[in-house]
Amino acid sequence: MNAAIDSIDMRYAVAIDTGGTFTDVTLFDRESGRMWTAKTPSTPSDPSIGFMNGIEAALEKASLSAGDLAQVFHGTTVATNLILEGKGADVGLLTTAGFKHVLEIGRQDIPRTANLFAWIKPTRPVLPQRIHDVPERVDIDGNVLVALDEEAVRRAAQDFKARGVDAVAVCFLNSFAHPAHEVRTAEILREELPDVLISISADVLRVFREYERTIATVLNVYVMPAVSRYVAQLEERLDVASVLAPLLIMKSNGGVVGAKEVERVPAHTALSGPAAGVIGAGFIGEAAGYKNVVGVDIGGTSADICLIKDGVCNLTGKGKIGDWPLAFPMLDINTVGTGGGSIASVSKTGALTVGPASAGADPGPACYGKGGEQATITDAHLVLGHLPPYLLAGGMALDIDAARWAIQTHVAGPLGLTVELAAHGILSIADNDMVGAIRVISVERGHDPREFALIPFGGAGPLHGGSLAKLLGAKTVIVPPSPGVLSAMGLLVSQLRADYAQTCYQAPPDFDYVLMAKAFAQLEGEAEAWFERENVPAMARQITRKASLRYKHQGFELDVEWPGDAVTPETTARALEGFHDLHEQLYTFAQRDTPIEIVTLHVSAVGTLMQPRLTELLSGGSLVEAEIDRTTIHFEEGLLSVPIYDREKLAADVTFEGPALIVQLDSTTLVNPDQSATVDRFGNLILRTA
Repeated sequence: MNAAIDSIDMRYAVAIDTGGTFTDVTLFDRESGRMWTAKTPSTPSDPSIGFMNGIEAALEKASLSAGDLAQVFHGTTVATNLILEGKGADVGLLTTAGFKHVLEIGRQDIPRTANLFAWIKPTRPVLPQRIHDVPERVDIDGNVLVALDEEAVRRAAQDFKARGVDAVAVCFLNSFAHPAHEVRTAEILREELPDVLISISADVLRVFREYERTIATVLNVYVMPAVSRYVAQLEERLDVASVLAPLLIMKSNGGVVGAKEVERVPAHTALSGPAAGVIGAGFIGEAAGYKNVVGVDIGGTSADICLIKDGVCNLTGKGKIGDWPLAFPMLDINTVGTGGGSIASVSKTGALTVGPASAGADPGPACYGKGGEQATITDAHLVLGHLPPYLLAGGMALDIDAARWAIQTHVAGPLGLTVELAAHGILSIADNDMVGAIRVISVERGHDPREFALIPFGGAGPLHGGSLAKLLGAKTVIVPPSPGVLSAMGLLVSQLRADYAQTCYQAPPDFDYVLMAKAFAQLEGEAEAWFERENVPAMARQITRKASLRYKHQGFELDVEWPGDAVTPETTARALEGFHDLHEQLYTFAQRDTPIEIVTLHVSAVGTLMQPRLTELLSGGSLVEAEIDRTTIHFEEGLLSVPIYDREKLAADVTFEGPALIVQLDSTTLVNPDQSATVDRFGNLILRTA
């Protein structure tokens, strides 16, 4: 198979975003800007089947062959689901003597929203009997205090073998400063356990904080066998189909890498799917003339929310997957268990709840007619008239009687409500759950959501955009031309990206500028080696620096841009000033008389790929031609008759007043009575609230 960007100048690229319910595909002609989309059912038992089905469907629509493809982009939730569902490998852990209980101790805290008296500590991904601590020790500066006991490593390996361990994680104290012990341990383990996968923290996360580094290394090897098999399956199916284009997979940081890099550190794909949506939202927002946007990706299972300021979504090293912190660089995304398939039910106390349990793709919502009996958000939309009696442009019929029965049985009946009032209640709870999640990444980050445009996408996003904007006080909603497959579009506009970090603790005022310069140079050397592996041309390479800083005695850090490519007293002073400014923005104050510590240095490597060019719509169309039907919708204002417009027939500059329903292959848009709508030159639907 070709290297990552050998075929960068070829025309056609395809992107596949595998979700819990549907697999979304976008095929793009980089020269003309023409786009073809496809939506096929996901295949949870073997996601590679849905992956290939989607590619074949898109190629058929475009009348192209497999050999025409230059690049294959993919966003996956395989690693995410393995972690969330606890279905990873049987992992063993080797750590420093005395630190056997590092995962069990953790941070000695409970989740902020948990009930102190009801919370139960989650089961760690490594069973206690599969953890061995071996004699070795280095200090924070990398000085060896206790030599590695190789015989203890071999004894641990034999015990792992007896217990049927599939993979082993190695994380020693302060190994970020001196990885030699971990490297040697991995060599011994491969001798003793040739069929077992090995992951060392020096390859995964070279930063301080033992718990976070250990859990990251464990989770990496926890998902490694399954992700490796999955990537191999994808490459095999592509080869069988005569697709010679390189496979590029989205990472949690919003960049793509070659498949081989993913096999080495698969945990980097933990937010692969949601990250693609963030990139797509930023691309659409900028095309529409808005650099400050809030993206809300509502799929079948969850809603992924991001904030983009000045065209940039911040990276965070404080992400979480399920119960576990994951300190990799990842886009700042907040996820809530609210999607089209989220199940509505009445609790034993008589309270209406929505999610996080989901009907998924099989059997799906009751209205899908596949045996589902639970009431879901999609069923609520259907009984209120927000959806026509079909999806996928008529390719999938919806059963309104089944939807009404499910809501009546599980919600309306127990609460003594009409089916319509129960449906309104379901949607109201879902909307408020999402608004709460939006406030976490806006208000709690020092941003006013009223100053941002809202971009709802995913299959269910445009149905909620108007109500979310009303609750937030946002005046503008941007519905992309293909909202249901925007994550796939995000894959197409992404760049190759890798991030490297190294703890290099510096206490004021005695900063070691030579040592920091050496650390930056080492990280940049690793970045250049990655560029070579991915065959990134010299003119397409970009390297940037950051540093994690904190006030003395502070327990957390903030990442600031490092000014320039030198480490001098002047550039260091500018970085420290940037920290004061950022601290003030986030927390409304800065302690400029307090010394600042430099903790970790970061280097980001970006390989720029050719960006797609959007096709501009022709103007001059009429609403009369676009109107294909009328329907009745239950609004809070009452029962209203509204037009149904075909999205493909809405020309540029067309303007109309709500209420209205707009249908297309991948989604349905609800325009509320208090909204007006305008189609811009790129086909974005701009909704404005009066």
